[in-house]
Amino acid sequence: MKVAIALLLAAVLVAIPLLGVGGANLHFVFGVVIPYIGIAVFLIGVVYRIMRWAKSPVPFRIPTTTGQQKSLPWIKSSKLDNPHTIWGVIGRMALEVLCFRTLFRNTRSELRSGVKLVYGPDKWLWAAGLAFHWTFLVIFLRHFKFFVEPVPGFVELLQSLDGFFQVGLPVIFLTDIIVLSALGFLFLRRLYDRQVRYISLMPDYFALALIIGIAVTGVLVRYFLKTDIVGVKELATGLISLHPVVPAGIGTTFFVHLFLVSFLLAYVPFSKLMHFGGVFLSPTRNLANNNRAKRHINPWNPKVKVHTYEEYEDEFRDVMKAAGMPLEKEES
Repeated sequence: MKVAIALLLAAVLVAIPLLGVGGANLHFVFGVVIPYIGIAVFLIGVVYRIMRWAKSPVPFRIPTTTGQQKSLPWIKSSKLDNPHTIWGVIGRMALEVLCFRTLFRNTRSELRSGVKLVYGPDKWLWAAGLAFHWTFLVIFLRHFKFFVEPVPGFVELLQSLDGFFQVGLPVIFLTDIIVLSALGFLFLRRLYDRQVRYISLMPDYFALALIIGIAVTGVLVRYFLKTDIVGVKELATGLISLHPVVPAGIGTTFFVHLFLVSFLLAYVPFSKLMHFGGVFLSPTRNLANNNRAKRHINPWNPKVKVHTYEEYEDEFRDVMKAAGMPLEKEES
């Protein structure tokens, strides 16, 4: 049921621009208005979520650690798994964000013969996740050629490296193949892995279906259903320069692609996809574990009036003396 609802919602999103552009000729709405709404919701939502996270009190050091903490000089500490300096934290975060180090070390468990619990590596998940995120980034950067003129040098370099196979025309980009393969694996894994399927929610399937829809429509526009690339670039540069125009000759499939991208942008701040910003603000990742070297006092603790032992002894001196209890200072 969860999968069916997610796929139905994705199909509805595809049908909206098909009917709006192909049937009602609402080219300006789907080419200008909706992209601006998507960008505005994305920017406002991301800033709001980041500010809320940044205001969350974190009085103590609570990093997740998997290695030896720094203590005595002759005990070797784990500088990346249990960093105690800011440079260690930067190194740990870099490996986490760029290489998915925690996911690489992830293990999975399964019952064999009904009673035997076996633990093993789960490198396929790490490989698919890393492949998807890196290819998605490359594809995103490649799209800069539509928004600026002249095209930046790094974009041309990415295109040349991405299309080094030179198979046919237009050149087939390797990232297009990898991103579809990785998304297909991640989606099928949620369907056929019983453990993952049990914990998966409808939004998990919907996010994958939405991104798959974006990738598929992008591939269709580039390789199969030809569209006016000059017109697409004119539309993109008009959106960026705040002088939007919708040239004639742009195919309906492109508007489907653009609508799905706009919806994804608006959906990000309200979904788990917001993890791209949350990982940098997670106190389990971005704090140095120096609890043994430095005392951390909660700055939110209210100031209270303390009753010292000296004051206590002065208050009950006669009673303590009568009971034969020792006194730290004699009565003056």
